[in-house]
Amino acid sequence: MIDLEFDHFCRLVHERSGLVLGPEKAYLVRGRLDSIARTEGLADVAALLALIRKVAPDRLIQRCVDALATHESSFFRDGAPFEALKTQVLPQLLAGRNPPRPLRIWCAACSSGQEPYSLAIALNELANPQVLRGIEIIATDFSEPILAKARAGVFSDFEVRRGLTPERLQRWFRDEGGAWKITESIARMVTFRPHNLLKGTTGMGVFDIIFCRNVLIYFDPERKRRVLESLAAALADDGSLFLGSAETILGLTDKLETTPGARGIYRKAPIISAQRAG
Repeated sequence: MIDLEFDHFCRLVHERSGLVLGPEKAYLVRGRLDSIARTEGLADVAALLALIRKVAPDRLIQRCVDALATHESSFFRDGAPFEALKTQVLPQLLAGRNPPRPLRIWCAACSSGQEPYSLAIALNELANPQVLRGIEIIATDFSEPILAKARAGVFSDFEVRRGLTPERLQRWFRDEGGAWKITESIARMVTFRPHNLLKGTTGMGVFDIIFCRNVLIYFDPERKRRVLESLAAALADDGSLFLGSAETILGLTDKLETTPGARGIYRKAPIISAQRAG
């Protein structure tokens, strides 16, 4: 690939998605974009990048960004956050609210839907009418193709075996002959919307719980800071932000703080709560 065109493409991807690509990722670009080049009738990926630099067609750029994004996901991924939600975060949240109000949960960068559906399943298993009454789960991703898969709620046998117990599979999914479809009772709890984390949270509203896990690891420090501060702005004063096990706020923002005794769970720093109250 011509360095000039590769560098131009890397800048485009960075601006749109926050993904950091460099010369060492040239192999990844070739592998992920080869099929797009062929479907566009182009000789190779180098010709694709040359076209993008010359014409900059938005449709084609977005297809490439979608192809490069990592949409790795699984049901109840890592386990511990869902257990902490049920045994620690929700009980404390509900106990501190009188009268209670409907919960709003945001699953950011939701990929193909396993995480928001896992949240809906976990909340149903609590069998607590107070939790489920009026609950709203918003799941977002910048990729329209991956959102279409998430909305369909249909998963392969391989996908459902990653993280789901046989009991959960039988209770919350319907066997469709080689594929598994999420039950309507779970599907209707989740609303999927397109959203790019780099665009901020204007118009999203305030959330009691935010899951934004295993996303920041792909961003440079400045974009991590921007995303964290926008998430803090969208978090309720008594809300909780869940990050991935390899992610941290240290050295990035003072608008959030760790939750004592809860690894990977953050809350609004007192100064932010005080500013809102004033």
